[in-house]
Amino acid sequence: MLIGDIDIHPIADGTFRASPAYFGDHAFAEGHEDLFGSDGLAFLPIGCFLVRTGGRTVLVDAGMGPRMRDDGRRRLLVGGQLLLGLRAVGITPPDITDVVCTHLHADHCGWLFDQDARPVFGRAAIWFGARDWDHFVVDPDVWMFDHIRHGFRAAAERGDPAPLRPVERDTTVAPGVTLTMTPGHTPGHLSVIVSSQGRRALLLGDAIVCPVQLDEPAWQSIGDVDPALAQQVRERLFRELEDGVTLGAGAHFPELQFGRVLAGQGRRWFT
Repeated sequence: MLIGDIDIHPIADGTFRASPAYFGDHAFAEGHEDLFGSDGLAFLPIGCFLVRTGGRTVLVDAGMGPRMRDDGRRRLLVGGQLLLGLRAVGITPPDITDVVCTHLHADHCGWLFDQDARPVFGRAAIWFGARDWDHFVVDPDVWMFDHIRHGFRAAAERGDPAPLRPVERDTTVAPGVTLTMTPGHTPGHLSVIVSSQGRRALLLGDAIVCPVQLDEPAWQSIGDVDPALAQQVRERLFRELEDGVTLGAGAHFPELQFGRVLAGQGRRWFT
């Protein structure tokens, strides 16, 4: 995907298998056979996006890492492929200048630190929503891989020049790459705006988990910390995607395809 002179390359770290129950007890497979197979399960990517602009190489979301989480039929996450995907496009970890985590759920920050809590992308600044720090890193009762929590804490203890870049407001990371706050799924969830030469793309993280939520606005995510706020943010983002200029993709969109909203007699998702 080219947005003006900025290159965006989708890369999958692995697979996210979900049943309708992931979207809530009221969700159903019937009528959504394009998403759920005959077994009632959807197989979605654990997506990351490589953004190259102005001499910077920005990784948006850091996948699950070489780990898995099995929540039964409701959700299964299996990662491990991000570094292979980066190598396929000629990128190694030292080439990454910035990592943006849209939020700190396990399938978005899993490659930040290795099993010994050492940084995987040793030259990169790590950007994330400041309010996610207290929710995930500080609160021991919120689930997070131990080595990721320890890696964050060790980076903070090192102090300057620690790579951590918590953000609380719209912030520019690199030429044409801006972070905007989209809380609800997590307290500090953010999305990434990529803009160049009159073109614009939104990298949505999990602010919109799947385009099916355009047709089913009451479908949530079992991971939503504030479901009501998350729904408000989804609607705002869908309106942005109606403007005829902005394309969007989320970390779990089928095939990591970009699309937009076509307005008219009933809005619909168009790729």
